[in-house]
Amino acid sequence: MAPNLRWTDSRYIAIALDEKFPNTDILSIRFTDLKQWVTELDGFSDDATKCNEKILEAIQMTWLDERD
Repeated sequence: MAPNLRWTDSRYIAIALDEKFPNTDILSIRFTDLKQWVTELDGFSDDATKCNEKILEAIQMTWLDERD
């Protein structure tokens, strides 16, 4: 995983989430939960207030792509 993850690191975030939550139904995750999971990842160091729905959707879709 990349050190000092930021909201724009969707690929690294998706890989880390898939490793941590391998059996999760990605499309059923609430964005509030996804945001919390991302901010709790080892190496995540961005400001939580810089997150928005567009960023979370990008992470979710990247995670889905990584799983395929």
